[in-house]
Amino acid sequence: MDQRVGFIADWLSGSWTVVELSERYAISRKTAYKWIGRYRTEGSVGLAERSHAPRVHARSTPAALVEAIVQLKQSRPTWGPLKIIGKLSDLHPDQTWPAPSTAGEILRRAGLVKPRRRRYRTPPTLGGLTCAERPNHLWAVDHKGWVRLGDGGRCEPLTLTDSFSRFLIAVEACTSTRDDEARPVFERAFAEYGLPEAIRSDNGPPFASTGITGLTALSIWWAKLGVRHERIMPGKPQQNGRHERFHLTLKEAMEPPGADRAAQAESFERFRHSFNLERPHQALGQTPPARHYQPSPRPLPKRAPEPDYPKEADIRRVRSNGEIKWAGDLLFVSTALVGELVAIEETDSQELLMRFYDTPIGVIDTRQKRLRRLTIATRGDSQTPTNLSPIHPV
Repeated sequence: MDQRVGFIADWLSGSWTVVELSERYAISRKTAYKWIGRYRTEGSVGLAERSHAPRVHARSTPAALVEAIVQLKQSRPTWGPLKIIGKLSDLHPDQTWPAPSTAGEILRRAGLVKPRRRRYRTPPTLGGLTCAERPNHLWAVDHKGWVRLGDGGRCEPLTLTDSFSRFLIAVEACTSTRDDEARPVFERAFAEYGLPEAIRSDNGPPFASTGITGLTALSIWWAKLGVRHERIMPGKPQQNGRHERFHLTLKEAMEPPGADRAAQAESFERFRHSFNLERPHQALGQTPPARHYQPSPRPLPKRAPEPDYPKEADIRRVRSNGEIKWAGDLLFVSTALVGELVAIEETDSQELLMRFYDTPIGVIDTRQKRLRRLTIATRGDSQTPTNLSPIHPV
């Protein structure tokens, strides 16, 4: 830069010709005239060093593809580069689309993406929970955190997904976590898609209770239908992490919240249609969940079947106060099971196991004359008992 300023100063003095200045500064006449031309048009700023990078790269993404990537991102602001390239490749397979990393750089230059804050996660401890191996092998259910609607009403969405295909079975704009709001959602889901083999939930209402058996009216109904209920460990939401992660995606249907419950329900239904049929899913090879889901071959029966307890089991009907008569004493079981039949069987370890249909609900403590909570050890526990229901270790 100092050499160029000195060259221009000598040229302005008029004491030197361009040829003489070229020899004095050991540059070509072409370079000399280039510096003079830049100084005439731009002043001293024109003497600064410029980039030598080519203006057009031979392998740059064509403008038409760049525009398509940007337009899809603008119409789907929650989609990342992987989903955008997956969707465009599906819509236009004849085009050679850039890598997702290149698409991410295109979106960054367009100001359409922000750097993601790093999140530190606790490693999951899944123990003996079901690992979904086929559609309807395992459904996951939960209530997403509530929001205030435009009319001031409360909306606490209930979501239900198939863990294998990620298919969104139901998303309902409930007002609470009560059983009377949740059961109709499952009735419609079972009627349309059939019965799953198992349902996983947390330990909150209406799925579980703090009682000894942990049963609620909803989980009792599932047991009657032959649907196994899995509860994650308290304080371990990562054991239902796939469904919890889905709730982050669901936020796009709740920002901003609907004007009222009906409007929010319409927004949820639009989201469900897009999520199942249009939105590429990374875990599914950038294809939508609907391509991997099919209804269950187990239809919802018109009437729940009676329990098929073995002949050697002791059968007791739960009284109106939640107790049963056992060995001359009254034993409290659960008020949720009032009027239902429970079976008591002796295990190989000489324990008296109580179950409701195929669901173990507790062990009778013959010393203290009470029902003791049933505990199943997690992976890594040396005292892991025999599995009480068919499960697949994760």
